[in-house]
Amino acid sequence: MFGYTGKTLEIDLSGGTIEVEELPKEVLLSSIGGRGLNSFRFYAHANSLAEPLTPEAPLLIGVGPLTGTGLPASARFTVTARSPLTGIFGHSNAGGHWASELKFAGFDQVLLTGKSDKPVVLLIDDGDVRFVDAADVWGKGIRETTRILKKKLNAYDGQVLAIGPAGENGVKYSCVAANLTRICGRTGMGAVMGSKNLKAVVVRGRGSIRVADQKKFDTLASDLREQIEDHSGFEKRRKLGTTALMTGLNELGILPTRHFQEGTAEYIDQISGEHLMANYNVKNKSCFNCNVHCSRYYIAEGAQGEGPEYETLCTFTSRLGCDDAVFALRMNDLVNDAGLDSISSGESIGWAIECAEHGLISKDEADGLDLSWGNKQVIETLLGKIIKREGFGKLLAEGVKIASEKIGRGSEEYAFHVKGLELICGDPRGLKAYGLTYAIASRGADHLHAEPFFEIEGDPKEAKERFGTEEAANRLAWRGKAKLVHWSERMALLTDCLTMCKNIGLCMDILTFELSAELLKVGTGLQWDEATLKKALDTVLATEKEYNKRAGMTEKDDTLPHRFLKEPLTEGPTAGSIVELDKMLDEYRELE
Repeated sequence: MFGYTGKTLEIDLSGGTIEVEELPKEVLLSSIGGRGLNSFRFYAHANSLAEPLTPEAPLLIGVGPLTGTGLPASARFTVTARSPLTGIFGHSNAGGHWASELKFAGFDQVLLTGKSDKPVVLLIDDGDVRFVDAADVWGKGIRETTRILKKKLNAYDGQVLAIGPAGENGVKYSCVAANLTRICGRTGMGAVMGSKNLKAVVVRGRGSIRVADQKKFDTLASDLREQIEDHSGFEKRRKLGTTALMTGLNELGILPTRHFQEGTAEYIDQISGEHLMANYNVKNKSCFNCNVHCSRYYIAEGAQGEGPEYETLCTFTSRLGCDDAVFALRMNDLVNDAGLDSISSGESIGWAIECAEHGLISKDEADGLDLSWGNKQVIETLLGKIIKREGFGKLLAEGVKIASEKIGRGSEEYAFHVKGLELICGDPRGLKAYGLTYAIASRGADHLHAEPFFEIEGDPKEAKERFGTEEAANRLAWRGKAKLVHWSERMALLTDCLTMCKNIGLCMDILTFELSAELLKVGTGLQWDEATLKKALDTVLATEKEYNKRAGMTEKDDTLPHRFLKEPLTEGPTAGSIVELDKMLDEYRELE
């Protein structure tokens, strides 16, 4: 085949069986690849509704049809399972170099079921697939696990996908990580992997990916690369990555501060991406075949690593009322090595602090800790307790929905989640399309299922042409946002199917359906056109939403926490604004 390898590696960890399944072309044309192929096959699996942490529950890892080719920024992979955090459709993706290595090893997808009777590592070494004892890395962090496995397996040129102690201990929002810091952060895929006693998947491939029309494909890829570098936002993204959002959102009055009680941090200059660049960043890093090089390696007192991305930086600074950037760098190291989602852990801690502020959680219930804003020692202590599921951390490790239900006393009002998934560091009172996205996304409070970045940087005239009203480019307006989300929901899925970076394909508005269909046609040799592409995207979205219905979700679950619907911010450029969710939902459902 061209582009695709056309193969899924199926592993039964209970029986130790290894099989290779051919992927029919009709399945590929119905799902594209990556997240789409995962969702398609997960939904069809006989045990897709099994409890997430039971042996029979399936776990899929998928890459795209053009991953490993010359298509820039297409280096991501998706991990899919029923989420142990939410009980509904779960998936997460990350970049780096693991995805292309899986393609070079000959596979588009890995399907895992069962549970090993002891901790194991799965080694995929071209055509050789085998299990390796993981006793020497079980209990270790992701950094040390990677170091040991590369040496032990003589796989210095291989790529390691691993979980940390949080995944081993069943923290409901634990992560899977590749290349040390490329984190599949959301929905608890690390806990699913840990429940199977699978510590890591090590991949080494020596093959290559052919495309159907090399000359035309190279021309399209080269044009795309030029568009990226000519984009007005290229230099800023290269220098700051997503941390540029710290200053930008603060200026708009929607930087989450003290658990969304405020929208600006008076100490922004101490925690901004610009501050990190000037004082701690030492080099840029890149995912496979990406010309943006937006990741940053930093060195600071007590901290050294890659990142942080905006969500982690905001979480461990303004969201928890902390003004210390170096502390955030240290927490970035900690959560990445342990395999812990920074968004969910930060929201759980923020919820606890605000509940304590309102007298809903006592000091005794919190293991004697002083739950107050900016208390760095307590925040770090709580992270350690969450990772180990000890004391108060055992409750927080369940996620904010379950924790608030167990505490009760009205604490549920301060638990900021949708469908059980904790809210990101984006205040929807000043980003109305994002608010709609959080409400309707199939995995919960998620911006990446649509990423309607157009409402922040879009042109009013273009908004009128594309979405019917200039207000689609006004972040404080609700009109036009349903059409914007409907479009960007499909474009976000497309990037996940191509395993392309959303920051480039969607936020920079580089991809189009027409261009993507042409890339797929000349890349795979299959009969892709715009109509076939859009039909596949609609099929995958419908599949994910239908799965959630089977898991018990209804339209009543398409909502937002009370604060964002009823409590306007009182200061700054977003003062007085709330999310008019019902109006946007009515328009959105007319489009479905």
